[in-house]
Amino acid sequence: MVTCKETRAVIIALHKKGFTGKDIAARKIAPESTIYRIIKNFKESGSIVVKKASGRPRKSSKRQDRLLKLIQLQDRGTTSTALAQEWQQAGVSASARTVRRRLLEDGLVSRAAKKPLLSRKNIRDRLIFCKRYRDWTAEDWGKVIFSDECPFQLFGASGKKLVRRREGERYHQSCVMPTVKHPEPVHVWGCFSAKGVGSLTILSKNTAMNKEWYQHILQEQLLPTIQEQFGDDQCLFQHDGAPCHKAKVITKWLGEQNINILGPWPGNSPDLNPIENLWSILKRRLDKQKPTNSDKLQALIMQEWAAISQDVAQKLIDSMPGRIAEVLKKEGQHCKY
Repeated sequence: MVTCKETRAVIIALHKKGFTGKDIAARKIAPESTIYRIIKNFKESGSIVVKKASGRPRKSSKRQDRLLKLIQLQDRGTTSTALAQEWQQAGVSASARTVRRRLLEDGLVSRAAKKPLLSRKNIRDRLIFCKRYRDWTAEDWGKVIFSDECPFQLFGASGKKLVRRREGERYHQSCVMPTVKHPEPVHVWGCFSAKGVGSLTILSKNTAMNKEWYQHILQEQLLPTIQEQFGDDQCLFQHDGAPCHKAKVITKWLGEQNINILGPWPGNSPDLNPIENLWSILKRRLDKQKPTNSDKLQALIMQEWAAISQDVAQKLIDSMPGRIAEVLKKEGQHCKY
């Protein structure tokens, strides 16, 4: 039992006054065995301070720990096994497990965020975009309709999944992730604004995403959403720089419809588009439903899209000023969104 310094001091003070261990225990200060241990330690050391247990000595010094951290930071992708080998050359014989513990002590965890590769042009375009809209408020962003295409797949729509299992449960039904050979992805186009989700359409199999297809999507899906959410009020439309989006016929058509475009949108910038977060929310909801075929997947996509609340959409739009500010702070690099 661990006792505080004040309790130990009281026990020793009573001991000095001639009280026995049983007398002190009767006062309910601490268990009798603890009282005898404290008195014994005092007699041996003359102090009430508890000696720190020596434990197993560390295999590395602080200087060697700093060297390990430096090696890791020079190449962040180096495995713990490779680090242990390099560390051994510096005179430290330690396992890969010890290496991982030392790095964790320094706050270096083994994780990697997947983000699109940013070229110099991408970074420049991101900075231009963010500087242009740095003064926009959440209210300003509330006048923008964001859009995108997205693929969905059966079994694990949100990517790699792990389960916790006991020994012997490797092939238990609840611990197995089902797969199918050559799964056909379901492609959708959707849009949303601060007013809520807009139209969502599922693309037919083997649809060619060309300018003709895109103009049809805008005509049949975007225009009704603008009318429903904004009526005669002015709004902006966001789409990325996909070839079919930038076609002259599309630019001309949007102009004829008096639809103003947000941008120009910087390439490789999903972190600036809140609809990417909406896709993630939708995929997590689909994962819980566990559709077993394409028809069920498509039905659930439509069902769960319609169930996304206006509050969720509003919060994503409200994040836009923060996204812009963070990209500027990081000089065009990826932000956390």
